[in-house]
Amino acid sequence: MGYQWYNTEMPTLVPIGVAAREMGVHPDTLRRWEHEGRIEPAERTPGGRRRYDLSKLRHLAPHKAPSSRATIAYARVSTSAQKDDLIRQVSLLESFCAAQGWTYQVITDVGSGLNYHKRGLRQLIAEICSGSVGRLVLSHKDRLLRFGAELVFSLCEHFSCEVVIINSSEDSTFEEDLASDVIEIVTVFSARLYGSRSHKNRRVMDELRKAAQEVSP
Repeated sequence: MGYQWYNTEMPTLVPIGVAAREMGVHPDTLRRWEHEGRIEPAERTPGGRRRYDLSKLRHLAPHKAPSSRATIAYARVSTSAQKDDLIRQVSLLESFCAAQGWTYQVITDVGSGLNYHKRGLRQLIAEICSGSVGRLVLSHKDRLLRFGAELVFSLCEHFSCEVVIINSSEDSTFEEDLASDVIEIVTVFSARLYGSRSHKNRRVMDELRKAAQEVSP
């Protein structure tokens, strides 16, 4: 589910996702600012959800992404066997960006969410740090990195790059991707412990792959 749009005639008391979008930051940034005492929610709903008064936040906002800066959509899957999912991600990102009227570029990666050296990810970070990117669009937070996505989001905040996470229900391969990442972790440590070519290492990996296949949808 994407962000909702509010026009200037609507009340300025808005949910955290809308406030973050207007500020050009990630929702986690607003939570951190609240924790640091820099801001506080105008009120909370009976269910405990934050509501922000935009008029009290805008003085803290980095400038919003000007149209002259690029929008980059990033898609990733763990293995080449998930190419169909990669195609679905790209289609979703393209449809979303086109619906907003954004001129955009799509960067794709095939590799583990634990791998920080993927070519596409390195290109993305380099472009963000160059200051040429005004908006980063993801179908889901974990498409960027399994762990450490907040570091990239911090870079986006520093360089005034807006982060838009669609959180689409079509992102249906989370369990498969997580299983692949667990296999990669165990592969590395098992190889270090037993040696990459040892019989014991191969046995550990065969058992792990069998378990991963049983839990994957």
